[in-house]
Amino acid sequence: MLKEFKAFIMTGNVLDLAIAVILAGAIGGVVKGFVNLIMMPLIGHFSGGLDFAEMKYVLTEAVAESTDLAGNVVAAIPENAIAYGAWINTIINLIIVGFVLFLIVKAYNKAKKKKEETPVKPAGPTMDQELLTEIRDLLKK
Repeated sequence: MLKEFKAFIMTGNVLDLAIAVILAGAIGGVVKGFVNLIMMPLIGHFSGGLDFAEMKYVLTEAVAESTDLAGNVVAAIPENAIAYGAWINTIINLIIVGFVLFLIVKAYNKAKKKKEETPVKPAGPTMDQELLTEIRDLLKK
């Protein structure tokens, strides 16, 4: 079983998959940084300084810590809100990431097509074909 596992691990497909996963993580970090550090501030700037992450609909206001009559601290109640601004950020991130991936795939396909389009010279006739052509020409005369 150990030999089978070693053969499985050493195949090109497993190594390619491992490399793809590692690169996907790295590219994911780069794209996430691009979206969060470059695109979202630009979108915020052009939307009048609006930060979508802070947009929310408060269902229940937060209650601060207080003490009861006996002097015991009563636990605070956190705010209950629908954070629709964070959801808008997520959708904008999805659109930007999708566009960046589209550009990457488009560039990859363009580079791949150029390599495949290199014309291959057709092979000349074989020796047998040349002899048969000569015989045909002699028979015609």
